[in-house]
Amino acid sequence: MGLSEHATLLESIASAPELRTPDETEAFLDPMPLAELASMWCALQRVSRRDQAGSVWALKLYFDHLPHRRPQRALDLILDVLKTETDKPTVMQLNDKFLLALLYAHGDEVIGRIEHEAKHNVRLRWLLGGVHLGEEDPLTRRIAGLANEAAWYADHLAQRTPREPLDCASMSLSELARAWIEQYSRSDRDQDDNLFAIMDFERDLREDDPDRMIDLILEILRMESNPVLLSLLAAGPLEDVISLRTIDRIEREARADRRFHDLLGGVWYYRASDELKTRLDALVGVRDR
Repeated sequence: MGLSEHATLLESIASAPELRTPDETEAFLDPMPLAELASMWCALQRVSRRDQAGSVWALKLYFDHLPHRRPQRALDLILDVLKTETDKPTVMQLNDKFLLALLYAHGDEVIGRIEHEAKHNVRLRWLLGGVHLGEEDPLTRRIAGLANEAAWYADHLAQRTPREPLDCASMSLSELARAWIEQYSRSDRDQDDNLFAIMDFERDLREDDPDRMIDLILEILRMESNPVLLSLLAAGPLEDVISLRTIDRIEREARADRRFHDLLGGVWYYRASDELKTRLDALVGVRDR
């Protein structure tokens, strides 16, 4: 499927009635012809994180559940995508996002068909090269006999290696904030090792310089208003940096900045100490956290 066709499909997704429940989503997608379903899966791989809300999120959950709920249909989709999709980063998303789940949930049911298909399907053998179920799994040897692991990992390495690696330690606060927004906005298909560089730097700041981590959160908040990204900011960096060591600063910022105060509403702190819970409750209101 070409880029223009993907764009047209995504426009139709955006204009579709809101899918409020899994049952509504299944009723919408289960009768869909396989070719259309596979095209929709491919199109969804291109959607940035910032756009993964509403019906788009419901559709993504449908595909996450499909290997567990309808294993043969899921395998049909894999084979159709391998046959029709030419964009390699998109096809690679079939691996840990789809095929691995299928094998964990229903490996015994589908392995015979996979072996049969792989005899004459080079792309399936390539895709199986990225599957690892663990040494004790009874399917491991059967998959190893089919998989082209070397070809898969060559492509995996190329896809994960960024053209311009980030040097987070040398970046200004505003540069770090822009890099955070860019990396966390990308679809899984478009992520590379720069995301892990950002995540590692977040961990270092949280452990060694939590005040600068809070500075970075505030700078991101100043630049960004997308609700999906703000939920990631709250449930990730902000939640992780809150401690008895930082709560004085958190309280000051929450009282001075309404948006920061609102961001605290996306933090879960049920594992916090009683003292920390009491102070956070006083900031955001007592809730089941």
